[in-house]
Amino acid sequence: MTERMITNGNVELWTEEFGDPAHPPVLLVMGSMSQGVLWPDGLVGRLAAAGRRVIRYDHRDTGRSSAIDFEADPYTWADIKDDVLAVLDAYGIDRAHIVGHSAGGLLGQWIAAEQPERVLSLTVIGSSPLGRGEGVTLMRALMGEEPRPGELPRPNREFIEHFGRAAVSPPAPDRRSQIDFAIETARVLHGPAIPFDEDEQRRLEEHIFDRDRDPATVANHRLAAMSDSTFEPVGALARIEAPTLVIEGTHEPAKPGHGALIAEEIAGAELLVVEGMGHTLPPQVHEPLARAILAHTS
Repeated sequence: MTERMITNGNVELWTEEFGDPAHPPVLLVMGSMSQGVLWPDGLVGRLAAAGRRVIRYDHRDTGRSSAIDFEADPYTWADIKDDVLAVLDAYGIDRAHIVGHSAGGLLGQWIAAEQPERVLSLTVIGSSPLGRGEGVTLMRALMGEEPRPGELPRPNREFIEHFGRAAVSPPAPDRRSQIDFAIETARVLHGPAIPFDEDEQRRLEEHIFDRDRDPATVANHRLAAMSDSTFEPVGALARIEAPTLVIEGTHEPAKPGHGALIAEEIAGAELLVVEGMGHTLPPQVHEPLARAILAHTS
């Protein structure tokens, strides 16, 4: 395990590498507003022990990567996508197996569609189909609007109520309030099928909060999405040629049924449904996830 800071222009990105550099490279891309350490050590360790060179990293405005003054130096999701490639370039990797969770899966789809020469394979976990306006669907749901024809399946009721309350009454900026809110968010995302370990989640959220350069700047990811007219290019999935594995849990609360839609649009894609999994990656799903990713990247 080796930590390393790399740069993309004036942006610093924290990265961490596991396994033998001679082994096939697997780049783990976490979702929006999420640090790289949310890729669990248990899952990462399984992949590295089985012969993969595994890299995880913090997006800009998360964790130990740069905290940015968005008003002075705005950016878009195209820049966040370029950060993915900057990590590969810094490690001298021409092509990698990309594994993306949630919005990280959208980034993986985007790169696979536009720069196929960089992608050995694509694995998408708990994500939505690129180009279908997932963010718009969520916003309409939170505003209480009725579903529209052709709209993506909406998050479940508990998800909508939780984030609806947060929009009206956001948590206070102090450490305890922020950590308590993160735990409740994790509980909603976790789903009901697998027991939720609140004590372990608190330890994780404390670690996440304390390693963040500036916890407030994570909201810049939302500003970047709203200002980016290039994000989610329509029709991109039909251009993806990389072998693609789509993974979704049976209790996915945020993007229910979206995995099947991705698999339908990418030629030859495989869909794996993991029993009990929600939108998080608890220890109970590490073995089936690792087994599937290892088979797909072999």
